Amino acid sequence: MSDREKFWFFIRNFGRGLLVLLLLIGSFVFLKDRIDVDYFTWLAPIYERPSVVYLIYSASELLFGIIPPEIFMIWALRLEKLASYIINVGALALISYAAGVAGYLIGSYLSHTRFYTYFRKRVFGQYERYFHSFGAFLIIVAALTPLPFSGVSMLIGSVDFPTRKYLLFASARFIRFAAYSYVVWQAHML
Repeated sequence: MSDREKFWFFIRNFGRGLLVLLLLIGSFVFLKDRIDVDYFTWLAPIYERPSVVYLIYSASELLFGIIPPEIFMIWALRLEKLASYIINVGALALISYAAGVAGYLIGSYLSHTRFYTYFRKRVFGQYERYFHSFGAFLIIVAALTPLPFSGVSMLIGSVDFPTRKYLLFASARFIRFAAYSYVVWQAHML
């Protein structure tokens, strides 16, 4: 696969991520001053219980990122203190990275089972083609974009990709959280 194709694959997926981020942030900024409903009060049963939020987030990340991490970054704004926000986003990033590592380990452990073979055909088919086309670059793209990070990690583990290289490439996940959380914080300050 040429560098040009890799570049456009990354840009296409990164653009999708930016679009989701802009839609979430735009909606948040637009609605927070125009709607009388205090959504923080509406969500208080969950919102005020960080352990429940972290549990929901962990489940989402393990199940291929069903809920975008940016929603949880918005939740982390609840105390409106930068230090608290950084700690919460750091915890979210660690959970996401750990979910990817768990996916990698599950993929390497279950790669020869009938269940995984079925799952691989039904869910990972397109990502497997991407892996054959892009190789390790797919890990970085999944870490930085909306591609399902833990799902791609599971696929990577199933093909016996070297663990140290996986851990290094997957650490790009922290870059995504740093960049996106900065944008979320700045939008909150508007």
